[in-house]
Amino acid sequence: MIKLNAFGLLLVVSIYAPVAAASAADASVAISSPAANVKIKAGSPIPVTYDVIPGSKGDHTHIYVNGDQKAVLMKLKDTHTLDGLAAGKHDICIKVVNKGHAPIGVEKCISVSVE
Repeated sequence: MIKLNAFGLLLVVSIYAPVAAASAADASVAISSPAANVKIKAGSPIPVTYDVIPGSKGDHTHIYVNGDQKAVLMKLKDTHTLDGLAAGKHDICIKVVNKGHAPIGVEKCISVSVE
């Protein structure tokens, strides 16, 4: 069994931490529409236009409304339409996930108000 002193542990962390950070850093999500904090008429469909770079750890994306998954998005750049949101404030998030559908920590969220 190998024992690590404080220096050894620091060395291991300093070597592997940038690798983990780089895997998330090479992924990104952008939502170009709707704009954040926009007001939307009740009953109107909400087209969500997005652009994703999944990075080395990601595979595809999921879209969520108020924390509930609404769809699996396989295209990296597209528009997905959300229908039937009740009146009130809603958080719309797109998260990069791996092949096992687990989020990798890269996401973009916006809030909209349906009135």
